[in-house]
Amino acid sequence: MEDKIKELIENIRPYLNMDGGDIEYIKYEDGYVYVKLTGACQDCMHQDMTINEGIEEMIKQEVPEIKGVINVTL
Repeated sequence: MEDKIKELIENIRPYLNMDGGDIEYIKYEDGYVYVKLTGACQDCMHQDMTINEGIEEMIKQEVPEIKGVINVTL
């Protein structure tokens, strides 16, 4: 499942890159995918919408077992 999640994130990456942002896969644990938004996405006021209505929905379409996507700041 982790490989599928990583593949999906790689497919999402170009969309974020177009706006000057990026995404980094951190881990999958207890049904949650942990990612880090970087670049323009890191400080964007729409990052919650990007996570919840964009990235999470795209991943859940392919991996319905996912409970959610969490953006971490390291």
